[in-house]
Amino acid sequence: MPSVQRRVSKNGKVSYRALVRLKGHKPRTATFLKRADAVTWGQETETKIRQSKYFPERFLESDRNTLGDLLDRYKSEVLPKSRAKGQLGQLEWWKDQLGEYKLKDLTPSLIAKLRDKLTQEQSDRTGRNRTSATVNRYLALLSHAFTIAIKEWQWMPVNPVLQISKPREAQGRTRFLSENERERLLAICKLSESVHLFTIVTLALSTGMRKGEILGLKWENINLQNRRITLDRTKNGERRVVPLVGKAYEQIRNLYLKLEPDKDSLLFPSPHNSNQPISIRTAWETAIKKVGISNFRFHDLRHSTASYLAMNGASLLEIAEILGHKTLQMVKRYSHFSEDHKATVLEKMNRKMFGY
Repeated sequence: MPSVQRRVSKNGKVSYRALVRLKGHKPRTATFLKRADAVTWGQETETKIRQSKYFPERFLESDRNTLGDLLDRYKSEVLPKSRAKGQLGQLEWWKDQLGEYKLKDLTPSLIAKLRDKLTQEQSDRTGRNRTSATVNRYLALLSHAFTIAIKEWQWMPVNPVLQISKPREAQGRTRFLSENERERLLAICKLSESVHLFTIVTLALSTGMRKGEILGLKWENINLQNRRITLDRTKNGERRVVPLVGKAYEQIRNLYLKLEPDKDSLLFPSPHNSNQPISIRTAWETAIKKVGISNFRFHDLRHSTASYLAMNGASLLEIAEILGHKTLQMVKRYSHFSEDHKATVLEKMNRKMFGY
């Protein structure tokens, strides 16, 4: 039963303070001029608590704050930690679509409608419809923002993104360079007006590193003595050590001996601003055109590395570790390249056991 206390102020004014206490819940109080109002409020509040219809204090934030408020705070406090500048456009898209909605009004059906809109409308950057993979990245970013709001800020009780289905993604590309294509491409890159193109492409093929990882390298990331590259910030947010061997090691070593650079300087700086990485877009497109290779992007150099590894007997786990994938799902597309290696391993085991 709620209790009501009669209170008299110093100036003689009378008021009534209602108090609701229930085990497992924070006490609730309110003050009224009339005792009847205090009694009514106390009874209604107790009923709501017992029926679990009274939201805890922390979830009142979902009544006060909009999605725009949430995304602004997320951008300010969370996004800089991951250095995911490419996600700013995704945040702005969600803010344009739903920024004025209160968090309590964000339902799974509303998010699903926006998921379908993402799928159907054209991207401002490419002018083509977004792929399922891109739509899922939009949803993943919004979901992460909601997760932070739930677990750390206590702004909302549930994540509506988790209650909708995600578009099914197409199987990843496995385009890789044939031996002839690789030799011709490297020959053209070596003759390029871009002095670093050959080294960058060699490094990409030798290590499977992403273009952004390569162009962002500083000399402090390079250990020539132990022949390794340390990537402190990668796409999946984890530190990764990449072996530096063969032609790539030779190229990087020669570059170091030629420049004798400071450790905090970039390996491949822009000729216009040494604090910015070089742009190889024009040089790369020119090289691809001269070689006559079709349907091939710079990122496909990474696919080429993975394919070569598989064809030379590397396991999916080894490929995943080299490329920096957290799971084997991303490298299963290369499994068919290692079938001959699997057969060789089984034949070797059978010869040892049965003599043939």
